[in-house]
Amino acid sequence: MPLEPSAKGTVPFGEYRTWYRVTGDLRAGKPAVVVVHGGPGSTHDYLLQLTELAEQGWPVVHYDQLGNGGSTHLPDKGADFWKVDLFAAELANLLSELGIADNYVLFGQSWGGLLAAKHAMTRPVGLRGLVVANSPASYPLWLSEMAVLRAQLPPDVQETLLRHEAAETFESPEYLAAMRVFYDRHVCRILPWPRDFLSSFMEIYNNPTVYYTMNGPNEFHVIGTLKDWSIIDELDAIRTPTLLISGRYDEATPVTMQPYFDRIPNVRWEIFENSSHCPHLEESDRFTEVMVGFLKELAQPVGESRS
Repeated sequence: MPLEPSAKGTVPFGEYRTWYRVTGDLRAGKPAVVVVHGGPGSTHDYLLQLTELAEQGWPVVHYDQLGNGGSTHLPDKGADFWKVDLFAAELANLLSELGIADNYVLFGQSWGGLLAAKHAMTRPVGLRGLVVANSPASYPLWLSEMAVLRAQLPPDVQETLLRHEAAETFESPEYLAAMRVFYDRHVCRILPWPRDFLSSFMEIYNNPTVYYTMNGPNEFHVIGTLKDWSIIDELDAIRTPTLLISGRYDEATPVTMQPYFDRIPNVRWEIFENSSHCPHLEESDRFTEVMVGFLKELAQPVGESRS
């Protein structure tokens, strides 16, 4: 069983508050694994599986990004407020406030992978390793691959999605049912959905301000401010040992993740054959094994290699 959290609370971020929880002992010597969740506009809940790393001696830090979960909610803020740089600054602030900026590993999932990679581009001296999980390197790539995956859906599902998207009736039960067909194939293939995953899913729709503004109404219809954002041209700046994780049925297809592999010098890629967007839930035992192996490697001298 995962260890009980040894600390929960909030840290100041300007005039706002960022909620966090720590599992394990930040003073034990091993780098803290800081978990950067997806969305933007989701919460940490669906990534609680990573607390199992604390059983192996690595303290784990979860946090809710500004606007959702236990952090300050700002439903009246507009697109000019919800910027990538805001969340990059929040992450850096959290590391400083928790006193771990000199020894940590970043695990970024989905949108969190782009955010973690952007942080790594600054070459912070305390960053020991980077995990980019199920994360596209650009939203234009993501959108082009969504078209590919949508074309594989049953014709009646495709028709329903297109009809409601044209009418912008995203809350229609018919649209939501068609959306689930995609999600059950490419987001989480465990049915019924695990409780932690469902918790984050419901948190988005309880307060969709950030998700709708930056992403859009769902995973495959991205019409928010991120739709043209890419980090491909900046990936060469990353020198941190990097692990890529994706699922065989992932909405983050190999095409969307290939730029990380091509442009980060010290990188390897693990594909989970029975997973979609959530290998940490869909193949949890192998996921933990892969993560522990990577963390152990970081303690040893490594050269620039890939596999």
